[in-house]
Amino acid sequence: MNGNELTTKEKVLRMLEKENDYVSGQEICDSLSLSRTAVWKHIKTLKEEGYTIDSVNNRGYRLVNSPDIMDEKHIREHLHTRWLAQNIIYLPETDSSNIQAKHLGEYGDKNGTVVVTDKQTAGRGRRGREWISPSGNCYYSVLLYPDVRVDRVSMITLIAAMAVARAIREKEGLETMIKWPNDVVVNGKKVCGILTESSTDLEYIQYVVVGIGINCNQKEFDKEINNMATSISIEKGKDVKRARLLAGFFDCFEEYYDIFMETEDMSKLSDTYNKLLINRGREVKIIEKENERILKAVGINDMGGLIVENEVGKQEIIISGEVSVRGLYGYV
Repeated sequence: MNGNELTTKEKVLRMLEKENDYVSGQEICDSLSLSRTAVWKHIKTLKEEGYTIDSVNNRGYRLVNSPDIMDEKHIREHLHTRWLAQNIIYLPETDSSNIQAKHLGEYGDKNGTVVVTDKQTAGRGRRGREWISPSGNCYYSVLLYPDVRVDRVSMITLIAAMAVARAIREKEGLETMIKWPNDVVVNGKKVCGILTESSTDLEYIQYVVVGIGINCNQKEFDKEINNMATSISIEKGKDVKRARLLAGFFDCFEEYYDIFMETEDMSKLSDTYNKLLINRGREVKIIEKENERILKAVGINDMGGLIVENEVGKQEIIISGEVSVRGLYGYV
């Protein structure tokens, strides 16, 4: 059987997923050329795997709920990529998906390989900060071998933020924005963190690992960050099917990454990014070492730098430093 061909059990599941109402056992039998006993056995197996399925005499079967499983099989059910995530490594628990992906990069694993985990014991954010990684969220890393100069790597982080924002919007129906450079924001609070790491040789890249953590089904946060962070579940009032969201991200990221590699900059993506930029047209505090300035954000340029201007309209490009947005994250 080819790797993309559905098993009979998966075909039964697809029939149930397509209908909001009951599907008769006879309809399943006729469609898949199965006996009643075979259908019952497949339904039983699906229930054992965590699917909630109602059975009613003379009406058939109805899928009530699907398990929130984030392994390779469940991601592939929703995946439409050509090269990204064709190799998926699922680890129920690990130290860090980035650490694991970097190991794979050292051994030259396949471009577009992804490492996915339910829980990290040593997750890290920017500047070596600890990234708390409770179960129920999405933690994953993408391994890439971009043939670009070292100074282009930071733009891949912006692309990842665009893909997360779009996947959440399309799959979960929430309005998403981006706080430059890569914080994805829902209702004024951070819902995603991104850490991009690379191995370089002089001016060129050996490999890049993009690590992403999306707050999916987390119900509460420590009081220190409660006013800054949220989750999709909190904002929607219902839990997220993480495999579907992940597949949505991979679809979006592949599209944006391919466009980026055509030009090796953000020239064909900056308009899309700027529409998502929550800083745009707002005052931002630029923090560079011990120096702080208040300027207005205009958007990003083709290299992913933040264009800012002062009160008389003089513009400059911010490449490094930390940007705080007035009205967000406790900055008033």
